[in-house]
Amino acid sequence: MNSEAWYLDEDDQDNLIGNIHQRTEELYRISSWEMEDDDSFTSPAILVEDVVVFPHMISPIFLNDEASVQAVEAAQEENKTVVALYWSDDISDADADQFLPIGLEIAVGRILTLQGGERSALVQGRKRVEIVDIVQTEPYYVVKARPVNDNFRMTRHLNAMMRTSRNLFERCVSLNDNLPEEAHLFSINISDPGWLADMIATSLSLSIETRKNLMTLVHPADRLKAINQILAEELDVLELEDEIQTQVKTEVDRSHREYYLREQMRAIQLELGEDDFWGQEIRELAEKLETLSLPEVVMTHATRELQRLQQMPSMAPEVGIIRTYLDWILELPWTEMTEDNLDVKHVTQVLETDHYGLQKAKDRILEYIAVRSLQPKRLQQPILCFVGPPGTGKTSLGKSIAAALGRTFVRLSLGGVRDEAEIRGHRRTYIGALPGRIIQTMRRSGSRNPLFMLDEIDKMGADFRGDPSSALLEVLDPEQNYAFSDHYLEVDYDLSEVIFITTANTLGSIPPALLDRLEVIEFSGYIENEKIEIAKRFLIPRQLEETGLDEEGIQFLEQALTKIIREYTFEAGVRNFEREIGRVLRKIARFKTEGKRYPKKITPQVVRRYLGPQEFFETEAEGEDEVGVATALAWTENGGEIMPIEVLILAGKGNLQITGQIGDVMQESAQAALSYLKSRAESLKIDPEIFENVDVHLHVPEGAIPKAGPSAGITIAAAMISAFTERPSYHLVGMTGEITLRGRVLPVGGIREKVLAAHRSGLKKVIIPEKNAKDLEDIPNPVLSDIEIVAVKHMDEVLPVALHIAASHSKTTKRKIAV
Repeated sequence: MNSEAWYLDEDDQDNLIGNIHQRTEELYRISSWEMEDDDSFTSPAILVEDVVVFPHMISPIFLNDEASVQAVEAAQEENKTVVALYWSDDISDADADQFLPIGLEIAVGRILTLQGGERSALVQGRKRVEIVDIVQTEPYYVVKARPVNDNFRMTRHLNAMMRTSRNLFERCVSLNDNLPEEAHLFSINISDPGWLADMIATSLSLSIETRKNLMTLVHPADRLKAINQILAEELDVLELEDEIQTQVKTEVDRSHREYYLREQMRAIQLELGEDDFWGQEIRELAEKLETLSLPEVVMTHATRELQRLQQMPSMAPEVGIIRTYLDWILELPWTEMTEDNLDVKHVTQVLETDHYGLQKAKDRILEYIAVRSLQPKRLQQPILCFVGPPGTGKTSLGKSIAAALGRTFVRLSLGGVRDEAEIRGHRRTYIGALPGRIIQTMRRSGSRNPLFMLDEIDKMGADFRGDPSSALLEVLDPEQNYAFSDHYLEVDYDLSEVIFITTANTLGSIPPALLDRLEVIEFSGYIENEKIEIAKRFLIPRQLEETGLDEEGIQFLEQALTKIIREYTFEAGVRNFEREIGRVLRKIARFKTEGKRYPKKITPQVVRRYLGPQEFFETEAEGEDEVGVATALAWTENGGEIMPIEVLILAGKGNLQITGQIGDVMQESAQAALSYLKSRAESLKIDPEIFENVDVHLHVPEGAIPKAGPSAGITIAAAMISAFTERPSYHLVGMTGEITLRGRVLPVGGIREKVLAAHRSGLKKVIIPEKNAKDLEDIPNPVLSDIEIVAVKHMDEVLPVALHIAASHSKTTKRKIAV
């Protein structure tokens, strides 16, 4: 029987193959039809669909239709063979009787009726025949067929192909358990190449289409070639299966071997009175759990997980997950706390020693210590937000506060964090799950009340993985963080004793809900005097120590430090300032190692020689009073600056042109200033008709730098009024403030930096909004004594201070007004 399976019940199988030897002998007694004159014969034919029988092979077939049964019975009456027909694969509806051109003469044994009503018979393949003609179709097929002449001449090539077929078939039999060894032995005894190919094709599990193709190959060499290709492909698959099975068996054997050895080890340890490693580890975890003072909920949860671990075999996949979880539970500081140093004098001394200035932040910490020392019934830890430009000491002040209080300092950078799981952790169902970075940092701190600094909180992002800033809402809310929920821990963790300090460069990117939970303390940029003092106290000693020159007696003159600040740095903080000081000292260190002379006192000339040409140029005040020019005061992250505003009147049609990379808000300020000017034309003695005949060009120099904000409103209005009235503006007067259509002056920000920039640039008078007078408290007294501050409420108060009373008729004025 070939490899195509026939699924029969036991009774059917007994009926079909019980007397197979007797029925096989009957097949040999069936004779072929006599040949006609054209070497053909006429025979009944049956349609075989589910199986392809090759010559010399014996196989059962099903007789699926009544026509086939009648054809077989007609042939058996004559004790003759029938012809097996096969549908062509290219059959179409138009060609209903399209058969393969090659059929097979077969001897059909007795017809058996099975229990399901199906009929079957055992057949023997005789030889391939060519279908010459279909003589009859009703009630059954009768065909005229001619035996196929497959004569061959044994050549070396054909002999080699036979050897190849036997070798490939032998390897397939050795790798395929479904092929009996007798099949290979039978193939060795076959000397006919065509018979060999048909025998191998019968043994292999081939599709019906492949068998039909082999049936149509008449020449033995063609069939052997096709069989060799099929055997090669089958062998590749069998070898791959064997390799996979070998690997699987090796892994299984290794697991069994390890299990056997572990069982032997456990038996030996029990015999010696020793506990096994796994039991010892479980016992150590239990002992450690008993010694810890955990909250009741946490203790219950950890005990339940430990019991689950005890019930599992040591090689169970979940053992590592539970063990890691228990390690996190046991190593977190649930009750451990450090004692705060509540000595206000000590804390003040530490903060003043480590940092210069930053009085607001220092006062807030001292207030906390004072309240803590009074032992209130309910105390909430401060949640601060230090906001300021880079390099102003936000992070280092946090370290100093932790040292002053005696708390552990831990820091977590949130810059670039986009995944909510970074804050809350992953659930334990995920492979490689861990707690969030909040819990990880608390584990690293070793105490329940560290000073926790969340750096760069304004640089968090959000994407499809969630919004980490929303996850921080629970962390930074004193009403919620006593029961912070981490996805990995599955139990609440108390963060209420933690002092959280966040840092940011700007507040604009922080969500309002998160910002509402923060107590904001602004770190404004350092002024020149503060930078010099910081350099003397901290930067120079640190750089001397880092360059190995701390014992050489090198001193920086104050003029040299001023030169570095003004010409080689442009920042609100002191990072680049320290970097440039380090550059100077590294050159001196090189000279020292080379045995050359080097200066002990760093003068402005030494700075120029070591640092090269000047890198930054400050905007200086105008040299003389001019028409159409006014000086504005601007705020940047790197401090304050003065900014000239230029207005030119040209012949035109009443258009306003604004250049200098101006933002939308500043453009609206220019429109408001021009509208105010038009509304006050009569009082300013300006002909109203002139606005229809001229164009106004407003320009803010340094066009490559973007400029935005409303604080230049009164400056733009003053420059426009100066241009239209020909009244020169005072070049030593700077101003800042937002203007309305009615001429009111509204308050703006950055007054401290703007006034300091005006003082640095040599201005003698500064106009500010009246409501900004409160900000003058933050300005050093030496600056206020050198500069006059004028607080105004209306534009009418600005003009007498900013502009000359009478118009100028100088050449400069005539060049500015080109009407």
